[in-house]
Amino acid sequence: MAAQCTDIVVNSVTPSLFKTYPSIDDMAHADIDQVKLVIRQTGFYNNKAKSIIASAQIIMRDFDGKVPQTMEELVTLHGVARKTANIVLTDAFQKVEGIAVDTHVGRISRRLGLTEHRNPVKVENDLCSFFFRDDWGYINHLMVYFGRDICWSAKPRCTRCPFYLDLCVSNGEF
Repeated sequence: MAAQCTDIVVNSVTPSLFKTYPSIDDMAHADIDQVKLVIRQTGFYNNKAKSIIASAQIIMRDFDGKVPQTMEELVTLHGVARKTANIVLTDAFQKVEGIAVDTHVGRISRRLGLTEHRNPVKVENDLCSFFFRDDWGYINHLMVYFGRDICWSAKPRCTRCPFYLDLCVSNGEF
């Protein structure tokens, strides 16, 4: 549900979605119009509802009702790419296979000269080669918080940035 939506909205919708559909099996058999109503605030709710239900059906059919715990399996679910799979693996299963790259991570990585790429998989590869594997699970969260607090997309708060003078290749030119 997070695509093109803030965490605040997702976090406000998720409790009612899980209350309405407490199990994966319940979600696999959900009425799509009801799911759309519950997640409407997140935007793009038509496609998101289809993906949520389809993913639940795949989990029931192919994974005995259990959320898969490998990158290869997670990306077979509708609407799940490496970013989401990395977050699920790290946060739910304490398995670190890579670094989740969202808009914050991509932007900050480019501004700090850690990558020149815009493709999330290429950004992830660059970051994985830069950071120690033991730190991969924290990188997304650290960069997301940094992006929310300081390194905003349109109007970064460069004077509050600890990297501004020494590391930021943008040097306030936005």
